[in-house]
Amino acid sequence: MEISRIRALRGPNLWSRHTAIQALVSCAENELALSHLPGFEARIRARFPHIGAMRPIGYEGEISVAHALQFAALNLQAQAGCPVSFSRSAPTTEPGIYQVVVEYTEEAVGRRAFELAQTLCEAARADQPFDLDAAVAELRELDEDERLGPSTGSIVHAAVARDIPYRRLTRGSLVQFGWGSKQRRIQAAEIDTTSAIAESIAQDKELTKQLWESAGVPVPVGRVVDNVEDGWQAALEIGLPVVTKPFDGNQGKGVTVNIVSRDHFDIVFAVAQEYSKHVMVEKFITGNDFRMLVVGDKLIAAARREPPTVIGDGVHTVSELVEIVNSDPRRGTGHATSLTKIRFDNIAHARLAVQGYTADSVLPKGARAVLRNNANLSTGGTATDVTDDVHPEVAARVIAAAQMVGIDICGVDVVCENVGRPLEEQGGGMVEANAAPGLRMHLDPSYGKGRDVGTAVIETMFAPGEDGRIPIVAVAGTNGKTTTVRLISHLIEQTGKRMGMTTTDGVYVHNRRIDTGDCSGPKSAKNVLMHPEVDAVVFETARGGVLREGLGFDRCNVAVITNIGMGDHLGLNYITTTEELAVVKRVIVQNVGAGGTAVLNAADPSVVKMASACPGHVIFFAIDPHLPAMMTHRAQGKRVLYRDGQVIVAAEGTLVERLDFSGIPLTRNGAIGFQIENAMAAIGAAWALGIDWNTIRLGLANFISDVGTAPGRFNVFDYRGATLVADYGHNPDAIQALVQAVDALPAKQRWVVISGAGDRRDEDIRRQTEILGKAFDGAILYQDACQRGRADGEVLGLLRQGLIGATRTKSIEEIHGEFLAIDTALSKLQPGDLCLILVDQVEEALAHITRQIAAG
Repeated sequence: MEISRIRALRGPNLWSRHTAIQALVSCAENELALSHLPGFEARIRARFPHIGAMRPIGYEGEISVAHALQFAALNLQAQAGCPVSFSRSAPTTEPGIYQVVVEYTEEAVGRRAFELAQTLCEAARADQPFDLDAAVAELRELDEDERLGPSTGSIVHAAVARDIPYRRLTRGSLVQFGWGSKQRRIQAAEIDTTSAIAESIAQDKELTKQLWESAGVPVPVGRVVDNVEDGWQAALEIGLPVVTKPFDGNQGKGVTVNIVSRDHFDIVFAVAQEYSKHVMVEKFITGNDFRMLVVGDKLIAAARREPPTVIGDGVHTVSELVEIVNSDPRRGTGHATSLTKIRFDNIAHARLAVQGYTADSVLPKGARAVLRNNANLSTGGTATDVTDDVHPEVAARVIAAAQMVGIDICGVDVVCENVGRPLEEQGGGMVEANAAPGLRMHLDPSYGKGRDVGTAVIETMFAPGEDGRIPIVAVAGTNGKTTTVRLISHLIEQTGKRMGMTTTDGVYVHNRRIDTGDCSGPKSAKNVLMHPEVDAVVFETARGGVLREGLGFDRCNVAVITNIGMGDHLGLNYITTTEELAVVKRVIVQNVGAGGTAVLNAADPSVVKMASACPGHVIFFAIDPHLPAMMTHRAQGKRVLYRDGQVIVAAEGTLVERLDFSGIPLTRNGAIGFQIENAMAAIGAAWALGIDWNTIRLGLANFISDVGTAPGRFNVFDYRGATLVADYGHNPDAIQALVQAVDALPAKQRWVVISGAGDRRDEDIRRQTEILGKAFDGAILYQDACQRGRADGEVLGLLRQGLIGATRTKSIEEIHGEFLAIDTALSKLQPGDLCLILVDQVEEALAHITRQIAAG
């Protein structure tokens, strides 16, 4: 068994809505059925008992080694704690080749699971050992490293519950919620409205205290020092016990409290200086250590923190007791667990010494040994929820303190005996403000009730009813996609929205191209959704991107399918029929939102079948209103678009709108059939988005389709009294539509200039010239710059074969080079003639044509 290709499907895809790893797996003949490998199934089950049934539900064929790989990759992740459930193996048209798809939650984990699954299968086949425990432990550790921490994760989970889309912008904790102009961002537990100034204030301990003192907030006395001698002098001046903390630190790093001796002071001062040259020395306030969490203008949670402590049993030493406590499965080494292992380091030893103990001391039964004075969870402390006990006056003081610093999510550290009483009554005080505070102690406290902090953060970022989404229109099909995308974008733009658009020509924002080339894939879509000045988007969605990576969004408001035709890269990626191609194009329909709409071409049976896959509404369009799908849909009172004489009719029940072709220049007064279909598709999308009819009419009337706005899409030129039509049509269906369109244009002699894409099937290349041979008097065949894997002259040979027996084409020439072919055709034209130029290098060819026209 060999794995020749692995892809990460990072969005909704051909197989499911789950993120998944897709692998191309080649099985040897004796691996096509486990029955041909005696003992293999027993051996793989012995090495991995949780591999599962290895027979997909409803599957009745032979179980191959590819299926074993599938279930091993899935269930290794499941054993590591990943919430995965979807997998599939599908045979391709090549014998022994399978596409194996397995869900993942973290891409790195999914990829590694495939590698380990392959190792498992090889071990089972060779009857070699496989270390299952090590494999699962590796995946679990990798998952903990890759997935969001508890603080960020809680906010993301709350966003998902509100149906707010999100995207991780880094492997860390930088996350975007929502799309375009409605997006918001967080970095761990810090939101985008928190200024750098506020964060700087929180890191400056002395400035924070000054601001709090000016607001009447009780704070401990102290000062900043730069060396240990000055620090000890400050401690004596203030009066022991004292606290040391980095001057510009955060999250409790380097903080030590209740320091009562010079030896202890020297150790912890050095620790503080690891984080900052300047160290704050301040009076230690007696009492309990509380963390108050303020989100916006509300106190959301409060916890009493206890330093890491061991309790004697009269048998074990302190170091042994630490090991026992750290064996608790709730304790881990990072932030993935509710508790952290106790650090038994120099600070812990110093703290023991203050209490008269060493690591080898055997504590009497019930005796407590504190291993740190600070109670941070990250060093092994515990937390008890006390949110319901906080006195209203304490809550008000804490909220005011957070707002004085300017932090939207603020962890305020308070020291007092009891949060149920005002601070002044008990000599308590506020000691620190923390930006990006850890939320773990509130989400999953060691004791008490967990608090839904993530929801509070999301409610601060998004008003009730807001989901951070902007309108998304996705357009797929064989022909007409780019023109339809441009027209839809233009119609939406009439409402005042700032538009983003991706096409095979590039990426456009506010009608300005910001990227070039074929940008019809998911990467370009994701980039546009990140743009902060985009109010709505229209995406051309090509089959290649869907197969390679899935969609660049979780769902769309409108999905438009223009048509499904022959020659659209059939034979690539194991897509060999129009039915299979339709399944790929259908992905955008399947991912329409529940209240969204699919706009479908009723003249195409493959497209009509997609209606049943749409979770939302359906609008059918077709030139012929008498098609069965159109008549049934209209009889049910649902939305349809069709041609009636010189108008496009939009009908829903008894409501009818009529749009005259004279107001739709794109259609050339209804003469160009495929442009009528493109216009109906765009009208349907605008209708689905609720754009009013007067706005739609205005947009249709002022939409210009020329070289500047729609390059390579039926661009018409006048050259010395002859008509030139330049188009990027490159498959048999597009050629047929173009022939019908130019038939409506008068001409004495008709010429065509054509090449062929080398990555198309032989029959599709021949079929193009078979169609053209019935409609044109002369043909200029050219070989373009890139043959896409074909031998020199091979494409020209196929094009010439298609002209054998042509009923009309009598003059045929072969030219090497696109520009030379265009010049050859132009030299033959007489006034009143017509030439269809099927361009390959769109922008360069159009620029060349423009130059030749200007030269006369």
